[in-house]
Amino acid sequence: MRAAWYTHNGEAREVLEVGDLPDPVPGPGEVRVRLATSGVNPSDVKSRRGRPLAWERVVPHSDGAGVIDAVGAGVPAQRVGERVWVWNGQWQRPMGTAAERIVLPQAQAVALPEGVDFEAGACLGIPALTAVQALRLAGDVRGRRVLVTGAGNAVGHCVTQLAVARGAQVIATAGSAQRQAHARAAGAQEVIDYKHDDVAARVKDLTAGQGADVLIDMDFSGTAALLPHGVLRPHGQLVCYGSNDAGDVPVSFRALLWGSLRLSFFLVYDLLPEDRVACLAELDALLRAGRLRQHIGQRFTLDQIAAAHEAVEAGVPGNVVLTL
Repeated sequence: MRAAWYTHNGEAREVLEVGDLPDPVPGPGEVRVRLATSGVNPSDVKSRRGRPLAWERVVPHSDGAGVIDAVGAGVPAQRVGERVWVWNGQWQRPMGTAAERIVLPQAQAVALPEGVDFEAGACLGIPALTAVQALRLAGDVRGRRVLVTGAGNAVGHCVTQLAVARGAQVIATAGSAQRQAHARAAGAQEVIDYKHDDVAARVKDLTAGQGADVLIDMDFSGTAALLPHGVLRPHGQLVCYGSNDAGDVPVSFRALLWGSLRLSFFLVYDLLPEDRVACLAELDALLRAGRLRQHIGQRFTLDQIAAAHEAVEAGVPGNVVLTL
């Protein structure tokens, strides 16, 4: 099969290779998926650039979609031919979705509803599941002010759509003009240019000095500094799924205590089983009802994987997808 891989960390054009690898064979409880698409996420880029390799070779990417073409012992033969999307393709394993085929535990290959194409299917494992879990943790947002940081990126775009559909007033942050427009297209009522504006001051202006009820955050390393400045109202909640700086982040204890603020963190790769089941069921219902739109920002072939990684690094609005 054709696949892309890297054997050491570095820049995309320096370390990514494309060539042939043996077709994987499914073991007991596993399925093999003939992939049509592979989604490229910021975490894939961060891993390639700087996360130490645990294996001799890494085939990157965790998201993708295609058709099951073989099953292992214990898996119903009827699954052969099933259209599926996959999650955690390269999480704690060397073989991801930047390949024509992947073998996974059968639970990680989820039926793709009719009417949802393979490109959209490649955008579900990280962006959509992260958005669904973030809003599950936020609870009922109807009538509440929800601040979504990074609403011009793939996860933030999904969060914004879902929050607006649930009756929230969404205040978004985004950088470039393209990303700001992307956030508005998802339904954000207000968009703050975080590169040039005082985010906390603008949020207070937009909320009559009260602050947001909920903050759904993709960069705790930047957002933590806003908490002492009233970006969240008293008894507000921050739900965080990432940070641009993965090191220790200083947080104001006084702001947390005197504001009675609640902090919730989660890693989409490592959801509790019951949370994973609930998220998958909710996402399936959203897809079948046509209530979640995936925007494909750029498309590339497998041979163009380095350019695809560079597009993610450049902050292209929307999802970046490889066609296999």
